[in-house]
Amino acid sequence: MTIAVDTRSLGAGRNEAGRSFERSYLLSFAQDLPQHHFLFIADKLFAPGISFPKNVTPLTVGPEIKNSLLMQYWFNYKLPGLLRKHKADVFVATEGICSLRTKTPQCLLIPDTSFLQSPLHFIKPNTRYYKKNTKAFLAKARSVAVSSEFSRSLLIDQYKEEAAKAEVITSYTDEMFTPIDPDEKENIKKIYAGGREYFLSPAINNPRSNLLNLLKAFSFFKKRQKSNMLLLITGDPGEAFMNELRTFRFRNEVKLIQNPCREEIAKITAAAYVLVYPVLYTDDAEVPLQAMQCRVPVITSNSGALPETCGDAALYVDPANFEDIAQKMMLVFKDEDQAKEMVRAGVERAGHFKKANSYEQLWSLIKKAANG
Repeated sequence: MTIAVDTRSLGAGRNEAGRSFERSYLLSFAQDLPQHHFLFIADKLFAPGISFPKNVTPLTVGPEIKNSLLMQYWFNYKLPGLLRKHKADVFVATEGICSLRTKTPQCLLIPDTSFLQSPLHFIKPNTRYYKKNTKAFLAKARSVAVSSEFSRSLLIDQYKEEAAKAEVITSYTDEMFTPIDPDEKENIKKIYAGGREYFLSPAINNPRSNLLNLLKAFSFFKKRQKSNMLLLITGDPGEAFMNELRTFRFRNEVKLIQNPCREEIAKITAAAYVLVYPVLYTDDAEVPLQAMQCRVPVITSNSGALPETCGDAALYVDPANFEDIAQKMMLVFKDEDQAKEMVRAGVERAGHFKKANSYEQLWSLIKKAANG
């Protein structure tokens, strides 16, 4: 079977796609199905250094999508001809957009539903485009995947029968995220935190990361506890956050690791004292599951898909209330027994979410689309 995949997220200078459909997932998924041919399609050159499996043909077709008009043109006029030319049996639309003009069967993956419930946290130029067209995308696709029951319920509430076909591809824990021994943990802390313990908070350049409330919570914690704990933020927090940080009283206690590779993220996670993840919106819980698998306690939001996935293995906060976040940070910091119980529950919870299960679910939906 020839499987075409929307891999625009692999383009140079672009962030990885949503949880289930990120770079490492797409590449390893194709590699695990060597008997099938994959067409990885993007609107610009792929990022340098990507090693494609032998059964993958990377294809670039312009124009580069810079706005919703170009997006509509690319999907409805450029993509159909490419699919015909390469005799694709199915198209996997990984970013919530499918072609409305192709006859090739499509499997639609919707990794982010914030355009429905929290549009301020969606990519602003695309919000109207998604709202206007998602009903048609759902009707056109033969199979549909979402990241959680939370997401599925939102779609069904909004689109009724068109969304009824949606199925959940569960979150997973990557095998790269594993516990490390005490000596290695100390070495990681020396490299990234000057040898000090740290709260870890991954971030993206989006208000949903809730970084300003996190700073307020950390300030509250520092004033009450008088400890030498650091706040370590990984990813791309954005220029607005950087400007705020310059005026923050405890700015010297905040360490930024901007855009680390996945291997670094795994090590930094495994050496963390606690993961603090007070995001305002998310369709999945990959980040907390990674920490749980690394035997790291998790503090996270009581919103989105997080309670559904994390169960009783995390401490939950109101992400809009910085004092609540700070109180939970202090609780884990002061109560060693609480932290140990969170680690135990987290390891057990993470054991239910494996990449193999996610692969199997996605493959089932691709075959469902291809076979009608």
